[in-house]
Amino acid sequence: MKIGYAVEGSVDRAFLRGLRDRWCPGAELVEGHFRGSTKMSQRREIKKICLELTYRGADYVVFLTDSDRDDWRAIRNREFGRVPDEHQHLVVYGVPEQNIEDWLRADPVALAEAMELVEHDVRNTTDPKGLLHSILPRDEEERESKIALFVRHAPLDAWLKSSPSFERFYEDIRDIAQQSATCDIPNERDA
Repeated sequence: MKIGYAVEGSVDRAFLRGLRDRWCPGAELVEGHFRGSTKMSQRREIKKICLELTYRGADYVVFLTDSDRDDWRAIRNREFGRVPDEHQHLVVYGVPEQNIEDWLRADPVALAEAMELVEHDVRNTTDPKGLLHSILPRDEEERESKIALFVRHAPLDAWLKSSPSFERFYEDIRDIAQQSATCDIPNERDA
C-alpha cells in the first residue's frame, strides 16, 4: 500500500510517519511536491498533487495544513473543496487548530516526558511550535525520527479528547482505512 501526502514541513511529515508506523507499518509514504513555497501556491496545486500522487501509485492522499488560528473547519472545508471530485474518496485533509505542534502537545504530560521537558512549560506555552523547535535536534532525520517515535506511542485518547480538529482527522483516517485490509486503526477511545 502507498500513502501519498503533501505537508507544510518536516514536523508534519514526521507526524504522518509516526501514524503510519503505528497503524500501517507496511505502507510506503510517497511525498507530493509543491512547486511554490507559499500557502497560495500550495492551494492552487492541490489538483496537481492529487494527480501526481495517484499516478505514482498512491492508494490514499493525506494533506496537512496549519490553520494559523483561523477557523480550522472552514479551512478544511475550503481546501477539501479544491480536491477534484474523482479524488475526494481517496483524500483526507487534516487541519490542526493552529499547527501540528498543537496536536503533539494535546497530552502535555506525554510530550514533556518524551521530549524531556518540564510539563508546566509544555502546558503553559503560547508557542508550542517554538518550544519544540528549540529542543529538537537540528538534524532533520534525527528530529523527524524523534517526533515519529513519539507519535507512534502517544496516548491518542488524550488527543481525541482535547482537540476537535484531531478528532475529525482521526475519524476521517479511520473511515478511509476501512477500505483497506492493510491498515489497522483501532478505536483509540476503547484502547
